[in-house]
Parts: sequence; structure tokens; C-alpha cells
Amino acid sequence: MTEQHHIPTDIRLHQQRRVLELAYPDGAVFELPCEYLRVHSPSVEVSGLGELVSGRERVNITDIIPIGRYAIRLFFDDGHKSGVYSWETLHDLAVNRERYWLAYLARLEAEGVTREA
Repeated sequence: MTEQHHIPTDIRLHQQRRVLELAYPDGAVFELPCEYLRVHSPSVEVSGLGELVSGRERVNITDIIPIGRYAIRLFFDDGHKSGVYSWETLHDLAVNRERYWLAYLARLEAEGVTREA
């Protein structure tokens, strides 16, 4: 069950900076780059298959659709639209951003691919 403090009180997309901003009831505010959200999509083709997503450095979010009272679906300009981000997933991505990002960069390096398209 989603805890109330993990539900954002405000979600703002800053397209020019390619950042999704999440504000929480406790006053915490997180900025999550679109690239970060795209490569950590909870969709089956990304998380379920464990495939490394690369070449998304300049990806942007084009739309945000609420899914009931538990999640949002993000639409990306590279055509990806199957990721449903629950409030728990978004909060986890926000509070663990540095650790997840460093692990992603290490995996890119290990596999010899880049963030560039």
C-alpha cells in the first residue's frame, strides 16, 4: 500500500531543462532528468527484460497522464510510452537517484555504450 507521504503534492515538467520536478508533503523536492526516468522505466521491456537502454541523453517527456490514484504514465519523445510509474516507484527513483544513476553509468561503461544517441 502506498504511504501518503510518497504521493507527490505537485508534479511539474520543465521541458526546456528536460526535468520532472516532484514535491512531497514533507517539503522534499526532487528533480529527475527525463533521461534518468526513461532509462529506469518500470515497463516490461526495460525493467522486466533487464535490457540496457542507452542513447537517451536528449530524450524529453511529451505528456504525463494520471493512472487512477496510484501512478502516472510518462510519454517520451523517442516513442516510449509503456512505463507506468507508481508513486512508490517515483519516490524510490527520487531518493535513490545518485546511487541508481552511478550504477547505470557504470553499466554503460562496462558494456561499451554511451548516453548519446
